[in-house]
Amino acid sequence: MQNQLIQNILHLFLLKNGRWGLPEGLTLIFALVWFFVELFILAVVLYLAGLIVVGKKRALLSDAFMISLLGTVLSTLFAIFIPYGLIALFLGVLVWLLLIKRLFETGWLGAIAVGILAIIIFVAILVLLALAFGILGIIIKWLFTTL
Repeated sequence: MQNQLIQNILHLFLLKNGRWGLPEGLTLIFALVWFFVELFILAVVLYLAGLIVVGKKRALLSDAFMISLLGTVLSTLFAIFIPYGLIALFLGVLVWLLLIKRLFETGWLGAIAVGILAIIIFVAILVLLALAFGILGIIIKWLFTTL
């Protein structure tokens, strides 16, 4: 049901004649804005995980943003230029852990703990958003059936 709702929203608002429902010049701007929104969300998740694991003095939002930016760019480059997916995945995880270790000034176990906690926080946020959109979908469906 939730997948159907998401597909309907995409078809209504985003997809239009096989393109994003944006004029030609705004597609790149939309992609860049989307990229930075995702980076900010990832930075906030990493910051929260860093606060819990390494403390307020070593976990800074600016460091979390640098981790998310560099980690995203480098792991994407690995995925593009390394033909073996498992090696690219391993290098990407290693880069993320090295960035967390270096910028949050923690050891390997602390970096692993921050990474695992960031994944847990991210999944929890996704579940809450899915529930929120599921409830919203039920309300929208009820409104359309009663009108």
